[in-house]
Amino acid sequence: MTTSKTRDEMPMARQPHPVSAGPIVQLPTAFGDFVAQAWTDLATGAEHLAVSSPLPVVGVAPLVRLHSECLTGDVFGSYRCDCGEQLAYALEMINEFGGTLLYLRGQEGRGIGLANKMKAYALQEAGFDTVEANEQLGLPVDARCYKAAAQILAEMGLHEIRLLSNNPDKQDRLAQAGVKVVEMVPTEVPSREQNIRYLQTKKDRMDHRLVLDVEPAPAAGMAGFEHDQD
Repeated sequence: MTTSKTRDEMPMARQPHPVSAGPIVQLPTAFGDFVAQAWTDLATGAEHLAVSSPLPVVGVAPLVRLHSECLTGDVFGSYRCDCGEQLAYALEMINEFGGTLLYLRGQEGRGIGLANKMKAYALQEAGFDTVEANEQLGLPVDARCYKAAAQILAEMGLHEIRLLSNNPDKQDRLAQAGVKVVEMVPTEVPSREQNIRYLQTKKDRMDHRLVLDVEPAPAAGMAGFEHDQD
């Protein structure tokens, strides 16, 4: 004889994260022609942007890149990180093979914000690595949340994806939110003298899937430079 479970014993259903979609518009770029759609996280007010290939993906799960906003790398082309180059690589891949790049605003510096990222930079220049710098500031090593991103993907019909990332934590977080990652597609770009220590820290301390077979010699005055994305 079976007995019914009490409310406290029943597993809690996952509540959808509140997001709101805007219109889909054309977005011609240097990387190809895309369509774009703004999404608003109604819980935080953050505005994100989905940039998608208009070409249908046939036979395989679509490529998806969750790209955390990085003003210094994405806009100014900073060599302290690989963010801008990863963004360009992901757009080239999506233009060629189809899929979506979700640009997540409000996630500067792995979620600690631009001003705190500059403080972390100062500590890195004093010799700390990217993990230690955040800890010295009393901040999380990674403060990002992917609930809104997962909900946006779900509402776009992207329930199974091939994730353009070197960061297995993104795969785990998406799985917890109900998005199945069927494959991790590497986005490793060539390292630079100015960011090799940062990339090595991501590989050694944050489990990023990086090869880094060849480590360039540090440039003069640049040895402490690191960043904090992907």
